[in-house]
Amino acid sequence: MSALTWAVAAVVTDQAGRVLLCRRSGGGRWALPGGRLRRDESPLPAAVRAVRAETGWRVELVDLVGLYRLGDHAGAPPPAGRCGALPDVLVHVFRAQARDDGPAGPPVGGCQLSWHPPDALPEALTPTTRAALADALAGRSGALRETPPETVPAGQNGGSESTGAGGAPPGQRTAGPLGAGQRRP
Repeated sequence: MSALTWAVAAVVTDQAGRVLLCRRSGGGRWALPGGRLRRDESPLPAAVRAVRAETGWRVELVDLVGLYRLGDHAGAPPPAGRCGALPDVLVHVFRAQARDDGPAGPPVGGCQLSWHPPDALPEALTPTTRAALADALAGRSGALRETPPETVPAGQNGGSESTGAGGAPPGQRTAGPLGAGQRRP
């Protein structure tokens, strides 16, 4: 049995209403910025810290879009009081507003940043990102969802594999340099 991994992510919008997304290094799918909680953090400060670290943008959290559990839902449920098999990630997704006209500092790296109009989102989104964006853009708050395990499409990393065990949960990128993408178009 695995321990539950707590993560945070944010649907960050700018004054034009565009959504900030990160494309995982290696040309993978687009995801919301965020990361894992540290032992001494609660979700609110963790979301602000993780978004700034990953993107360089300072954000103001508006509200909670929802809680999204990433796990293997096809398997038998775990015994009472136990977490399921890897991946078992609970992501707090917040609605956030960019606080400035540009990043406050350089991002840590690991993702290519890009702003997208809500009516022109990329097709290649992680399942958690797709669900959270649908909820956020519909104005929903307090959504509770389970999303399928995220996989790397065949041909990347040698085949199809889950990103939960040894990979990165939603909002947590694998190490790598910042892509050649723009911080803001």
